Amino acid sequence: MDTIFLAIVFLPLIGAMLAGLFGTAVFRYAGSAPPQIAVHEDDDDGHGHHHAYDGPRWPMMLTTGILVFVALLSWYAFFDVTAGNVYKVTVAEWVRSGKLVATWALRIDTLSAVMLVVVTTVSALVHIYSLGYMAHDPHQPRFFAYLSLFTFAMLMLVTSDNLLQMFFGWEGVGLASYLLIGFWYTRPSANAAAIKAFVVNRVGDFGFALGIFATFALFGSIEFDTLFAAAPEMAGKTVPFLSWQVDALTLICLLLFMGAMGKSAQFLLHTWLPDAMEGPTPVSALIHAATMVTAGVFLVTRMSPFYELAPLAQQAVVFIGAVTAFFAATVGLVQNDIKRVIAYSTCSQLGYMFAALGVGAYGAGMFHLFTHAYFKALLFLGAGSVIHAMSDEQDIWRMGGLFPYLKKTWAMMLIGTLALTGFPLTAGYFSKDAIIEAAFAAHTPMGTFAFWLLVIAAFFTAFYSWRLMFVVFHGKSRASRETLARVHDSPPVMLVPLYVLAAGALFAGWLFKDAFIGEKAAEFWGKAIYLAADNDVMEAMHHVPGWVKAAPFVMMVGGLALAFLFYIVAPSLPEALARAFRPVYLFLLNKWYFDELYDRIFVRPAFAIGRFLWRKVDQKTIDGLGPDGVSARVLDVSTWASRMQSGYVYHYAFAMLLGVAGLVTYLMVRGG
Repeated sequence: MDTIFLAIVFLPLIGAMLAGLFGTAVFRYAGSAPPQIAVHEDDDDGHGHHHAYDGPRWPMMLTTGILVFVALLSWYAFFDVTAGNVYKVTVAEWVRSGKLVATWALRIDTLSAVMLVVVTTVSALVHIYSLGYMAHDPHQPRFFAYLSLFTFAMLMLVTSDNLLQMFFGWEGVGLASYLLIGFWYTRPSANAAAIKAFVVNRVGDFGFALGIFATFALFGSIEFDTLFAAAPEMAGKTVPFLSWQVDALTLICLLLFMGAMGKSAQFLLHTWLPDAMEGPTPVSALIHAATMVTAGVFLVTRMSPFYELAPLAQQAVVFIGAVTAFFAATVGLVQNDIKRVIAYSTCSQLGYMFAALGVGAYGAGMFHLFTHAYFKALLFLGAGSVIHAMSDEQDIWRMGGLFPYLKKTWAMMLIGTLALTGFPLTAGYFSKDAIIEAAFAAHTPMGTFAFWLLVIAAFFTAFYSWRLMFVVFHGKSRASRETLARVHDSPPVMLVPLYVLAAGALFAGWLFKDAFIGEKAAEFWGKAIYLAADNDVMEAMHHVPGWVKAAPFVMMVGGLALAFLFYIVAPSLPEALARAFRPVYLFLLNKWYFDELYDRIFVRPAFAIGRFLWRKVDQKTIDGLGPDGVSARVLDVSTWASRMQSGYVYHYAFAMLLGVAGLVTYLMVRGG
């Protein structure tokens, strides 16, 4: 099995290196010329005019083949590990500096196995989908190299055996997301979005790094086994922090959660996620739906032995998760970009996951992560199919009536919408409802607060999801005749991944509910998740009152009914409502004005400080007194000296006479 795990992790890296370093080289088969591929000339929009592209196809085929193979290996490993086998594969001794020792090892338990399946399955399907979606792009080898590089970094993260190794994968996915979001680098908006994602994540990563430092300072190790064994002894101990005495484990957990907030786009550090839609749609499906944004959920779950002993930190996780779920759902109500609607949906669903982790229902949070990967990737790739058919149009108000043209895409997005809104027996029904029930079953003030916010968010989720379906596929078409004349369903290479994801969206919840959150959960998770002795949430959630279990279904039906009324029965109602409550509408449309607030608080002062340091300190002070000042004085002296050299003998004689007179005067005074 060691060889299988090494292959799962490192084969994507090999594929990325081969595609990235040699992808533009012409790879001839037995002397034959490479295939001709019609592509777009990259322009300001990332797309443009067709021309012949004579680049090779092997980088795309190689990376895709590797990911499909790795996904199959991951499923094999998943069933082996969940049967009770736990592995640790040592790759190399990595860091040894004083007491700091970090071995590069692969930690394979149930938690890792679940993440391996999610990452490699979604990545393999995205690779296949991209063969069709990116078929007209001149930079395909670079794109597929970035996808595989991202997959490797994510696999390193989820198989890490210590915090430093996790941080390596953490930063690796950050780098890959920067490259993929800004893939169409000729678009200023794509560059700005990539930089924004990178900078906002640095804020969270700073907290994560401090958490690692604090862990090593207090425990003398960053290896998980050592940390988890020593955690109970640290419970209740305090450390000095900024002149206060704070609980040691609470401090560590809050710092680590700060990193999770950035990577998983939680409230306050969420602003990068919607802008990240500037990348190609397959990137949105891979990074911002199923994998990278779930890294924070994985981190908190992996550190469950710490969080179970830090109740204050758990309450912070619940609060941020619940507020994120509610906030993102409200903003999703009024978004007009098809990908941004789904992006805010992702943000909201991540909030659900953190709310579950905060109340101690780690299995429920991971279950929702598992099911969400399928239906959210399905929705993103379905949206990509619509965008592809509509000649890169993303505004839902320039669509409408597409059902007759895109019946297969409609069917796939319908399945994704049913799963997202929690329609009975779909994947989302089992996992999302479990989180809402767990929040109620926690019987804590923060759990009750989260319960009500999550129930309201479920209503909003149903409304904006069905709003998207009705506006895009039904009603009167708002697209031009020229656009509609070209609309057709995607090719099989793009539809087959949708079929696979649709199967996951329909059946993943029903098939795996017993293992993740049911009677077999304790056996399934083993020691991968730690639960304190008084944590009975996973059991109590199955015994909540009937009205609690019915609440998500009622909200789902209510959201569907309201969306049907607004966008099918009486399409004039939304506009009238927006006019009547214009301040509220603008507040939501502008995403609670967080971008403007951050611009005023952080961006403008940073630019002002930069300009002051540049002009006053650097140019006037340092350069003025330093290099520029010295060169100016040398120039002045040399100019003055050159004027003394007139070339006339009587001028020199007069200067000599002045010198002699001065010397004689000095001697007379000195002698007197």
